Amino acid sequence: MWTYQHQHFIVHQLPVLRDNYIYIIQDRHSPVVCVVDPALAQPVIEACKQHNITPTHILNTHHHWDHTDGNKQLVETYQCAVVGNQADASRIPYIKQAITANSHFSLGHLNIQSLEVNGHTLGHIAFVIDDALFCGDTLFGAGCGRLFEGSFAQMWESLQKLAELDQQTKVYCAHEYTLVNLAFAQSVDADNNHLQQRIDDDKYKRLHNQPTIPSTIGLEVQTNPFLRPLDPTFCLAYSQTHQTKSQPLQVFTSIREARNNF
Repeated sequence: MWTYQHQHFIVHQLPVLRDNYIYIIQDRHSPVVCVVDPALAQPVIEACKQHNITPTHILNTHHHWDHTDGNKQLVETYQCAVVGNQADASRIPYIKQAITANSHFSLGHLNIQSLEVNGHTLGHIAFVIDDALFCGDTLFGAGCGRLFEGSFAQMWESLQKLAELDQQTKVYCAHEYTLVNLAFAQSVDADNNHLQQRIDDDKYKRLHNQPTIPSTIGLEVQTNPFLRPLDPTFCLAYSQTHQTKSQPLQVFTSIREARNNF
């Protein structure tokens, strides 16, 4: 477990399963404690005992089992309220507080913005709290989620929305996929000096059993191949070497399809 300090809250990062991360957000100014995407309940229970905190809410980004399977036991143990997208309410277990995407709400002293980020699934949302983004399976370290339900256009729109956040925003995604994503990134963006530096940095972190997450929006814009289509120069160079149109959506689509077969 790793802990990160923000001005108004603390984030505890729990590695579970093969490569998932669960996040526990501890409000500094109230008893509110939010668990983000609990794949499992027991690691959360143990972490909360260690820190002497009690979960009051669960924030679900989307309905997949490896983000929601802990809901039942946590609700039964703590009577916490499950918060999720109203559009996905029928698929999120034990949902109690259904919110609309692209809205603002407060839990304790946490001011939370929900963003609609369709693509990986329909109904997927992300949560922004001050300088922290909890984005589930939409944006990864140097990657993005597979398109199980949404379209390429929807995912590209979602990624653009995240890229517009403050560049210092911490990216708390739900999986440790960064090294394999970086290997793919190098295959399509080999001349990117920022990318090579990130590869060196993140390999060092993993070698020393440290997470590569959180990253930042700024780092992702510089090095994530699925955000590189924001750069017209990259789009033109990519289109010339991969026989595709140079429009950002077409470049993103080509890169996403290539990643599926990497």
